Amino acid sequence: MRSCRVALVGAGGVARRHARLLSGFEDVELLGVTDVARDAAAELTGTYGGRPFTDIDELLAAGPDAVYVCVPPFAHGPVEEAVIAAGVPMFVEKPVAVDLDTAERVAALVQEKGLLTAVGHHWRYLHVVEQARQLLADRPVRMVNGAWLDTVPPVAWWPVRERSGGPVVEQAAHVLDLVRALVGEVVEVTAYGDGVPPPVDGADIDSVTAATLRFASGAVGTLAAACVLTWKHRAGLEILADGLALSLAEDGLLVRDADGQRRVGSDPDGARVAVDRAFIDAVTGVGDDVRVPYAEALRTQRLALAVAESARTGRSVALPTGPAATRQVTAAVPAAVTGGVTVDA
Repeated sequence: MRSCRVALVGAGGVARRHARLLSGFEDVELLGVTDVARDAAAELTGTYGGRPFTDIDELLAAGPDAVYVCVPPFAHGPVEEAVIAAGVPMFVEKPVAVDLDTAERVAALVQEKGLLTAVGHHWRYLHVVEQARQLLADRPVRMVNGAWLDTVPPVAWWPVRERSGGPVVEQAAHVLDLVRALVGEVVEVTAYGDGVPPPVDGADIDSVTAATLRFASGAVGTLAAACVLTWKHRAGLEILADGLALSLAEDGLLVRDADGQRRVGSDPDGARVAVDRAFIDAVTGVGDDVRVPYAEALRTQRLALAVAESARTGRSVALPTGPAATRQVTAAVPAAVTGGVTVDA
């Protein structure tokens, strides 16, 4: 069987990571890269193989078997639409968009086409996540507290709300995705931001955000996001069930129950490899372990944007769940000024 020919849209840090990992797979050939920064595309292909393409049309004309979309949040939309129209399996890095209009539109096109997709929520592939799920199997979750406490990444678009979506959308989406995976769907959020941007040129995002979450199961939770530090302090969640406390992060799982306390280590790099391996296996037809297709990532996107919207307005935001959420994907309902979610009066 010939190699799976993969092309990348974007040549930044996350694209470089995927290129490095994919180039280590014996059944993958890096076909090429396109980026608005042509020097970056040339440099990446010079390191990992393939050739730079002028634009997405030239890249698709080369006949890739799969395309990785690794662009900043504000650049999503046109690239995905071109890939979907070409019928090429697509891996999209999170967040899938900076707004809900774009994400809903792309999700509807993916569904209509029946396209194979995956989104880079690699935390779903941490082996400790499955262990946490097993520990919670017979104990309903009572409370979850998530946090992403970090610094401002060194890219110019990140502290600008209309280009990144802010820390909750761009960073804490990993935490929110894992919250959904382990606790279930959130039906209502109330959030507050401090209204003070970090001391970075052009910044207009909140430096800190605090949110409360109400789940369909009856559980409650919180989310804290901050970009006021000069180091990554914490990214993970605490889960409480009857007689059980879990502390989960990329580097491991801490379990406390009636038997005492124990820690299970984890390998975040292994999860990053696993999310790519699962997608390539699905493309080549030898596997079926894509844990976050685009439709699933859309639900996390809705939640992150609901938190951001509540922080902006100071009002609670209700989210669609169950059949209502599915109908919204199918119809690709245009988002209103509230971001496509319902703001309670």
